[in-house]
Amino acid sequence: MEFSFHNPTGIEFGKGKIKEIANLIPKDKKVLVVYGGGSVKNNGAYDQVVEALSGHEWLEFGGVEPNPTVETMNKAVELVKAEGVNYILAVGGGSVIDGCKYLAAASLYDGDGWDFLDGTAQVQQALPLAVVLTLAATGSESNNLTVVSRKSTDEKRMYFSDHSYPQFAVLDPSFMGTLSDRQLGNGLVDAFVHISEQYLTKTNDLLVNDGYAETLYKGLVTLASRWEERRTLWWQENLMHICNQALNFQLANGVCQDWSTHIIGHELTAFYGLDHARSLAVILPHLIREMIDEKQDKLAQFGKNVFGIENDNEAIIEKIEEVFESVGVPTKLTAYEIDGKVVENVQNAFKSHGYLEIGENGTVTLDKVEKIINRSIAA
Repeated sequence: MEFSFHNPTGIEFGKGKIKEIANLIPKDKKVLVVYGGGSVKNNGAYDQVVEALSGHEWLEFGGVEPNPTVETMNKAVELVKAEGVNYILAVGGGSVIDGCKYLAAASLYDGDGWDFLDGTAQVQQALPLAVVLTLAATGSESNNLTVVSRKSTDEKRMYFSDHSYPQFAVLDPSFMGTLSDRQLGNGLVDAFVHISEQYLTKTNDLLVNDGYAETLYKGLVTLASRWEERRTLWWQENLMHICNQALNFQLANGVCQDWSTHIIGHELTAFYGLDHARSLAVILPHLIREMIDEKQDKLAQFGKNVFGIENDNEAIIEKIEEVFESVGVPTKLTAYEIDGKVVENVQNAFKSHGYLEIGENGTVTLDKVEKIINRSIAA
């Protein structure tokens, strides 16, 4: 058991916490408020931000799309540079936050910001960033991971940087009241897979990590089983809290991680526009089946401690699928309009990006990726 862990993001959790922005963002900062398609103006978040920033100089940038693109965010970079902005406030979900992480770094970089995504350059500095979270799913509000797409080349890439941690994040579950069932279901599945990427690998002796992961799993299973209560505050509070804890990387301390489900899923999103969580749901169960020889020990622990199932790998995997399906998220690719080139497209992207041996053991090869995708199609 050996690890280093540092997470500098402050958390302000609860209804009405946006008012804390007034004191947490220095008055001498010129703030750019960034949001997505405008839902923040319907759920009350925008109005509360405006009130909280009444003592600040600020301007706004809207229109960040789901799976944010560099094409859109580079327009915000131009605005930041032209107006002398020196503080970014992301108001929205994971897409807005990831876009703003890119924005904060690219605004202080002389080259093409895509350099951070393709590994040409490392982030050396970034503007300070804060978050008002309105959609629970990705955990991006308190981690150092950035995921951004490039529309012109159908790519979705990611990078890590300690410069990308938000200074603070406001988590107000009351803003989730206007979310669609699709968004709520996606959030639950996203968190489930985030935990799995850090847990469903190899057995270990880390009692805290495994115990906490299993507690988070049980919370999500409970929320799925009480899906009819998804419009209540307690349900939304718990989803927001679990999603945050699922990917602040505390679970990753001292353990090997997988992330092959995400890497495959990113390509499905890049080529076919699948929601992030839905791209994960059509891969995870089938990846476990294909890699069962390597994952069966940890899967057995998971099945026993989370679902109370012993000595039946397939029953455990089917239970995972049942959780996803119960919140309206399909677990097979045939639920979507996917062309016959899906394997070829994903494999070519993997070759281009150098993803030839991924997973916790480096054994998810191009051949395995083909088999996983074909399992999802045949399911």
